Amino acid sequence: MTYKIRLAAVFILLRFHPSIGAATLKAETKAAWDTYLQAANAAMQARLQPGAHFLWLDDQPGLAEEVRTKGPHIGPIGPHIPKKVPSGLIHDWLGVGFVPNAKIEDIWRIVRDYDRYKEIYRPGVIDSISHGTDGTKDLFSMRLVNKSVVAKTALDTDCEASYFRVDDRRWYSTSNTTHIQEVDKFGTPEQRTLPEDQGTGLIWRLSSITRLEERDGGVYAELEAIALSRDIPAAVRLFVTPIVRRVSRDSLATSLHQTRVAIDEKMERHAQENPVQ
Repeated sequence: MTYKIRLAAVFILLRFHPSIGAATLKAETKAAWDTYLQAANAAMQARLQPGAHFLWLDDQPGLAEEVRTKGPHIGPIGPHIPKKVPSGLIHDWLGVGFVPNAKIEDIWRIVRDYDRYKEIYRPGVIDSISHGTDGTKDLFSMRLVNKSVVAKTALDTDCEASYFRVDDRRWYSTSNTTHIQEVDKFGTPEQRTLPEDQGTGLIWRLSSITRLEERDGGVYAELEAIALSRDIPAAVRLFVTPIVRRVSRDSLATSLHQTRVAIDEKMERHAQENPVQ
């Protein structure tokens, strides 16, 4: 229901530190990420074709009712996640939720209020600012922080987001980081900003695809959150992989909840300011 990227900022591996050793993003790792992202965007376009389901949840019999009555569904996009690529891992998780009595514009008011991300998505996002648009894309920046490891780190990110109207009741959007720089030893006198594509490799890249559809008295929202990180050392992979999956799930669930709370609060204020006569 929000952006992996603006969460995105907060989702994947945000509380996990695979190694305190330094790393550099390799060309083959970036190439594998670009290829994976192209496939994810192609899959999104396939959902716009005649006869295809726009929402993933409609591929799963009974899931829409379950999400509407019992709450969000969150899981990896497939059994191969995290996906091993040369010197890295791709994390791809999907969160599906339902906002009753809402319209798509109610959700966009929250999702596109980038200046408030630092309020809505704390403590994962501690600073955020909108940079307007370049005519086709929203531009914004965020500082993401990871405080649960011995060596505290933060990420300074520049992001872009695009929005597409399918019809009167369906929209989708995509978002990507355009720059990420790690802030080493964040919050200490030794704090320093590292060159791009250098650091722990906690998060090298972030991207997301969001789909919204109005029906059944509300809005179904799907957020696919995709991230690239360094690989997990083989010596600890068996132990660490379940932790990565749990942290990915918990972080996405938290972001969805924070977005839902912000939407509910916005709708309640609007109702109070515009009472039905």
